[in-house]
Amino acid sequence: MKTSRRSRNRPPAVHLPNRRERRRTEIRERLYRAALRLFAERGYFATTVEDITEAADVGKGTFFNYFPTKEHVLATYGDERVAAVERALQKVRAGTPPVMDVLKELATTAAGQSSASPDLLRAIFAAHLSNAPIRSDLQSRLFRARKLMSEIVSIGQERNEITRVLPAAELAQLAHTLFFGVTIAWSVNPEGTLSKTALDIWNLISSAFSADKSPGGKKIRENAMNRRPERIRE
Repeated sequence: MKTSRRSRNRPPAVHLPNRRERRRTEIRERLYRAALRLFAERGYFATTVEDITEAADVGKGTFFNYFPTKEHVLATYGDERVAAVERALQKVRAGTPPVMDVLKELATTAAGQSSASPDLLRAIFAAHLSNAPIRSDLQSRLFRARKLMSEIVSIGQERNEITRVLPAAELAQLAHTLFFGVTIAWSVNPEGTLSKTALDIWNLISSAFSADKSPGGKKIRENAMNRRPERIRE
């Protein structure tokens, strides 16, 4: 069956959400935001599903149409953080901004947590520390984020923007662990904003990540590799 030139050149149809889909999205967002607000105010364990649905002004059973359990609210929050790293990787793959600029943006927004309150972060950390299944879910998410970070760093090394003193996986783990620690420290002692705190740390460490393009840079990197502990080199 032949198709006309006009139909071949027609752009693919774009799906626009209908009223029902928009309504579902709006209710889910209300439940999610209400849950996070209550976690910050009361703590994760002191907040019940009924508290969340009341704050979102929906029926109690409605919650389970969007989140199978209260833990899935935390999973959604964590998935948003991983999605921020995924978006950073997409930018790097596109090749438009320098890799170091992408890493700076990612670090200084703490993977999407720049608007988070210290109360919310403390509640979330407490939930992860106090519940084994939630903690296991966090570990899985951290592993995914580090793999994405590793690919970002690897591309930066290929473009000679990031140092090769350490393999990409180790640099990614170092950066990810550092800023995870910054987030925890800020939640305990929130001086200024999280973004400003993360930016100060980034300004301190960014030079260590940048590739040394000076004539003696290669020799310096080789000496640094030779001084690495055996446990890290393996």
